[in-house]
Order: sequence, then structure tokens, then C-alpha cells
Amino acid sequence: MTAQQATRPHAATKPMRWAADAVATMREGARLRLDYSEQSLWRVDRMIEEIRREGAPYAAVESVLRGFGAYAGEVIARRTGAEWWETGGDHWLRTPDGRLWDPVDEARRCYGGDGSLRLLCRDATTYRAATGG
Repeated sequence: MTAQQATRPHAATKPMRWAADAVATMREGARLRLDYSEQSLWRVDRMIEEIRREGAPYAAVESVLRGFGAYAGEVIARRTGAEWWETGGDHWLRTPDGRLWDPVDEARRCYGGDGSLRLLCRDATTYRAATGG
């Protein structure tokens, strides 16, 4: 086992916690159930859009967006077998087909009006299904 392989499980620790925190916060605060399904990402995209329309400053919602991104990453990981990786404090996914995904950055892009966690998940899972992987 290489040192890089040994650090992979550790890379998932923070995103998994961020995702779980987002699920709990949405359940308790917004009465929104997130069940780690692809369909639930529609609700997450809508929630980010609502936050953006309210005009909340990015600094005030940065951790919420990180949680939503991590949640989307966990949806992708559960559907595809992707693994979390960490480099320089950034967390991203590598799907079994070797492609890299950055769902935390995609959540930030959603907040900026130019992204979709639902579409990111669709792209990450569709290719795998189309190739029979």
C-alpha cells in the first residue's frame, strides 16, 4: 500500500461530516429532508437559489455551500463508488472511470448563478452507466 492509498479514507472524513451537518441543518432548520438521492439535489439547487436571491453575503453562507457541495459529493460517491481526495485543503472526488469532480466548488458556482449540483451528479453518474461501469 502506498502512502497515497493510505490517506484516501482520511480525505473523506471532512466532506462526510460536512454533508451530514447539511442534512441535519436542513431537516431541523428548513424542514427539508435530504436522503442522499439524486432527486434530492433538485431541492438543494433550489435552496441555494433562494439563498442567492435573498442576497446573503458569500462569507455568511460559505460553510452552508461547502456542506451542500459535500452532500452532492456523497450522493455521487454512493452512486458511483467515487472516492474523496484532498489536495492543499481542497476536497474533490475521483470516480472509478478516473474523472475528477469538485462538488464543493460547484455549490459555490450555483450560488454565483452558474452551476447545478443536480447536473453535476447527472454528469458524474450518466457516463458510468453509459459505459457499463
